[in-house]
Amino acid sequence: MDLSIEVLNYLDELKIAYEVVTHPAATTTEFADKYIEGVDGVRSKTLFLRDKKKKNFYLIILDDKKSVDMTKLASLTGEKRLQFASADSLEEKMGLEPGVVSIFGLLNNKDQDIKIYIDKEIINEERISFHPNVNTKTIFINMNDMFKFFDSLNYNYEIIDL
Repeated sequence: MDLSIEVLNYLDELKIAYEVVTHPAATTTEFADKYIEGVDGVRSKTLFLRDKKKKNFYLIILDDKKSVDMTKLASLTGEKRLQFASADSLEEKMGLEPGVVSIFGLLNNKDQDIKIYIDKEIINEERISFHPNVNTKTIFINMNDMFKFFDSLNYNYEIIDL
């Protein structure tokens, strides 16, 4: 089943314009970047993290060229330590597989228990890219429409300085 159909239908309902690039399966941002060369927009990296007790889950959005200082990030979120969530947690919380982490997995987060943090470095970009819950496509949306998407699902988000 092509999980991107639900994403694209939802964006259509919200009247969010998007550009789709279809490509071979890409499990890393570096690999996906090869297929979207020449398309305007920041290439995002979306991380799905958890706290030590596996009670709090986080979606971190930043430029895919940027590395993350996990100690600083933990401090910014109020946690002592953060680590990558397991494949099982990713499936349970977002209905996604590793290599496909995207904001659009929030469509499957029935508990709405994922906290969203966005690196301030990217918020002034015009467009941003994400996998639409499959790693054989990349979609580009306007940055303001990313926030519209979060608002439509009643998610709060915080802009942080990574």
